[in-house]
Amino acid sequence: MPDILSPDCVGLVTPQSHKFTTPLALNCGRTLPSYELIYETYGTLNKNHSNAVLICHALSSDHHAAGYYSMQDKKPGWWESCIGPGKPIDTNRFFVVSPNNLGGCKGSSGPNTLNPDTNKPYGPDFPIITVRDWVKSQARLGDVLGISQWAAVVGGSLGGMQALQWAIDYPKHLRHCVVIAAASKLTAQNIAFNEVARQAILSDPDFHAGHYYQHNTLPRRGLMLARMLGHITYLSEFAMRKKFGRELREGKINFGFDVEFQVESYLRYQGSSFVDRFDANTYLLMTKALDYFDPASEYKNNLSAAFAKLQAKFLVISFTSDWRFSPARSREIVKALLDNKKEVSYAEIKAHEGHDAFLMPIPRFIQTFQAYMQHIEISNK
Repeated sequence: MPDILSPDCVGLVTPQSHKFTTPLALNCGRTLPSYELIYETYGTLNKNHSNAVLICHALSSDHHAAGYYSMQDKKPGWWESCIGPGKPIDTNRFFVVSPNNLGGCKGSSGPNTLNPDTNKPYGPDFPIITVRDWVKSQARLGDVLGISQWAAVVGGSLGGMQALQWAIDYPKHLRHCVVIAAASKLTAQNIAFNEVARQAILSDPDFHAGHYYQHNTLPRRGLMLARMLGHITYLSEFAMRKKFGRELREGKINFGFDVEFQVESYLRYQGSSFVDRFDANTYLLMTKALDYFDPASEYKNNLSAAFAKLQAKFLVISFTSDWRFSPARSREIVKALLDNKKEVSYAEIKAHEGHDAFLMPIPRFIQTFQAYMQHIEISNK
């Protein structure tokens, strides 16, 4: 893991926050009269503001994409492998902006923040958020920072969906769009996984219809199960077999229902640790945003028609072992771009790590990503 003092690390970082007082009309028909977005920045904005890169995060990530908060931190931001001096998103060249999505649980307005009308946590009363809503709020953040056009909007998984929506809704406001391990819509199987995860949370006795904050409790078991299920889908069968096989913790079968296999222990640990750092209501919101994303639905389910007005250049990356967002889904995006004669580079990276491959320093992935980002032109004139 990179050291905090390493020359390719952005070092110590401090989150920033901005309160928006202009009401935000949402896709669901409701309006947020005001809201806050927390974000981090890395690098320096150049004179003509032409070197800004927006990072869109995935379901359980947040604004802390790179660097450390203190010298005592054991782990850096979630995309440390890709953001920093000399890395694909080179902070010697780019000014990087990484917000926590609206509805998140790490500082942006969401279910666990106070509703100004009641002075109590929003809880389940926080409105349903869509990918388009996130993009609209991110555009407003860009305005606050004086960024009229992004050099690139970049995201993996759910973040890649946001990057796509950016290219559709604000075609003149980004020059490049980087879509990694994503899809133009979820398959029925993916929606099914999300529904099982939500039901695990909703059926937890400690959920209290989403008002668990007032009951001083957490739907721990439900959120733990949701995370365990999700984590299985993020890994490939090969990765799980290589890491755990059928290894027994005690070297023998105990004929019971306690943890016996190493993979059981791993999943329980992942689920338990997730409960301590994520909010159940936010998990419900994020999975619904995933389910609802389908830009082609407004164009008679014609993805090519949805992409007709795009102006950005594209990099699309998929991973061979990613069965949650398979390469076939990325190729659908590429085909729709080519149907419109858009400029697109596509790379299908051979990797055994599954969907989580985009978070890992896989050499071929890093090289491909870096080669593309190095060719993004930045002018200081």
